[in-house]
Formats: sequence, C-alpha cells, structure tokens
Amino acid sequence: MGGLLGGGKPDTSAAEAQIRAQQAETERLRAQAEQDKVKLAEDLAAKRQARQRGGARALLAEERLNPETGVTDTLGASGGL
Repeated sequence: MGGLLGGGKPDTSAAEAQIRAQQAETERLRAQAEQDKVKLAEDLAAKRQARQRGGARALLAEERLNPETGVTDTLGASGGL
C-alpha cells in the first residue's frame, strides 16, 4: 500500500545525471591543469638550460637586420696597392 500513498522512492535521475556531468567536468579540468603544469615545467627547464649554456642568441651580431648572417666588415684597407 505504500505505492498508493506515494511512499515510493523519488526520481533522482536528473540529479544523478548532473552529478555525473560535474564529475566529468572536474576530471577534464584536472587533466587540463596537469597538462598546464607539465608545459610550465618544460618551459622553465628550457629557459634554465638556455641561461646556463648562453644560447645561440648571445653569439649573433646585433648590427645586422638578419643577425644569423653575421658581420662582414673587413680589417685593414680594402683596395689594391
């Protein structure tokens, strides 16, 4: 007789679906945060390595528009004697 008087269990399917969606979103955010953490660590390691080894940029000529080509100034007189 409990069913006739409304004594049955309430429908919680909507709440359960919302909880599952929140758990999925939380897991997605956790994975994204882990990826961001790994990327940050890799960037910091690359910066540290470049700082310790000087990097190629320190050896480039700043006098040129395209520093990778170097400086072609010659020493001494440029002309025939």
